[in-house]
Amino acid sequence: MKKLIECVPNFSEGRDMAIIKQITDEIEKVDGVKLLDVDPGATTNRTVVTFVGTPDEVIDAAFKAIKKAQEVIDMRNHKGDHPRFGATDVCPLVPVAGITMEEVVVYAHKLAKRIGEELGIPVYCYESAATSQKRRNLANCRQGEYEAVKDRIGSDEWKPDFGPTQFNESIARSGATAVGARDFLIAVNYNLNTTSTRRANAIAFDVREKGRPKREGNQITGKIVLNEKGMQVMIPGTLKGTKAIGWFIEEYGIAQVSMNITNISDTPLHIAFDEVSEKAAARGVRVTGLEIVGLVPKRAIIDAGKHYLLKQQRSIGVSEDELIKIAIKSMGLDDLKPFNPSEKIIEYVLEADNKKKKLVDFSCTGFANETASESPAPGGGSIAAYMGALGAALATMVANLSSHKAGWDERWEEFSEWAAKGQKIKDDLLFLVDEDTNAFNKIMDAFGFPKTTDEEKAARTAAIQQATKYAIEVPFKTMKLAFDSFEIIKAMAEIGNPNSVTDAGVGALCARSAVMGAFLNVRINASGLKDKAFVDDILAKGAEIEANSKKAEEDILKIVNAKINS
Repeated sequence: MKKLIECVPNFSEGRDMAIIKQITDEIEKVDGVKLLDVDPGATTNRTVVTFVGTPDEVIDAAFKAIKKAQEVIDMRNHKGDHPRFGATDVCPLVPVAGITMEEVVVYAHKLAKRIGEELGIPVYCYESAATSQKRRNLANCRQGEYEAVKDRIGSDEWKPDFGPTQFNESIARSGATAVGARDFLIAVNYNLNTTSTRRANAIAFDVREKGRPKREGNQITGKIVLNEKGMQVMIPGTLKGTKAIGWFIEEYGIAQVSMNITNISDTPLHIAFDEVSEKAAARGVRVTGLEIVGLVPKRAIIDAGKHYLLKQQRSIGVSEDELIKIAIKSMGLDDLKPFNPSEKIIEYVLEADNKKKKLVDFSCTGFANETASESPAPGGGSIAAYMGALGAALATMVANLSSHKAGWDERWEEFSEWAAKGQKIKDDLLFLVDEDTNAFNKIMDAFGFPKTTDEEKAARTAAIQQATKYAIEVPFKTMKLAFDSFEIIKAMAEIGNPNSVTDAGVGALCARSAVMGAFLNVRINASGLKDKAFVDDILAKGAEIEANSKKAEEDILKIVNAKINS
């Protein structure tokens, strides 16, 4: 799975669109990132920019944008309603797909270090990237705002994590910057079958983390309870990491609970939907659907689909498209207007932006015709990966059929787990169908490098060797994944729906062929690699996997034939 992170820098300029465009132009120059949103605010004099892409490219785009902001924004002249202490006030990084928060923290520190050293801007790391507990809270890092930067950066307690600690003319212009790592924030609206803002607010107070003020006697009109410091005593809501209010939407003629889910790890989208629905029902109100504002990471929708299938005691080992459809219908994402995954899910938006058609997007006929054409790709490596995907798919099909078999209701969860494993292997192998072709193309590209000077020759040779190594690693991954599918195939041959035992048998044939075909590609590519230690190691491992695959296929076919004969 491709690693994706989101970056949401806030720049201290919200009125001059020419300045804002100079900054966003720097982001759009970087390949591998996509600018998703530019949201300027005149009153706050602040612009929130959102872009997403692969980690190294996002870091590069963020650095270039921050550098440009340093050039075009002078904090000595800045006035606005929003707290701020720098030209680039904050720059949070957010994990979207294929990457952990711990990995994102490493990238945040890498960016912060580069900003501090190359641009001479004091940088504070906050939230998950914070270097101390006190610095996790952005408000603590930004206390006193721009006007306090001069004194704070030289203090022992608040010297920056990266960058200079002596105030100078450059810092007077740029101020300081906070670089953070945080979870994805989702803005959602729950549609209610009421026009009452009061009811919507009551539901919001029931669930939001802050909750509602505690009152003496009547919880609506009673006197607000204060603590010994004179502060309101709050009754916390039920959903951690959420902020919510109720409002009436003239356009739709309904009330909504409007919510920001600030941490989808603590409070997944589907958990929030279920909780709001429950609290609404307790007040005689029904949630008719959910409106997602902006974009959402795919995992939030996929996890919701799995959640609602499990509640139905159905297998979660189904396709991504099916999981998304279940999520849409379960949460009423299409209640007010159609929910188009290609326009609302971040990963799909990025895929749509890539004009190059993938092999796995071809029809069966188109894939076969492309293979048969005079083009050298797709070749045997891609075909091996596809055979492996078909083998895993057949095993998954048997698991799903078994999960729904009449009279086997008590075993649905057992087969659901097998199906989910099979789907994961199938999806990973489908990714390798295109990646094997990409690996081949990398080698061809490297051979096209210039070779006039000694430096060019050395760079060309190094590029060819690096591309060749990757072209070995990709089919080796195919081998390992295809071999992993034997566990599922064998289980389905032994305990799955007996009417589908031959499907498991064909799956075994596909898996064995995938391993052997991929190993041919490992071997042919290994012949061109100079790193003999790497070659010897991977060939030995490959030979072992191939031998074990032949044995696994033989064992499974014995089971299949015995069941056919009986």
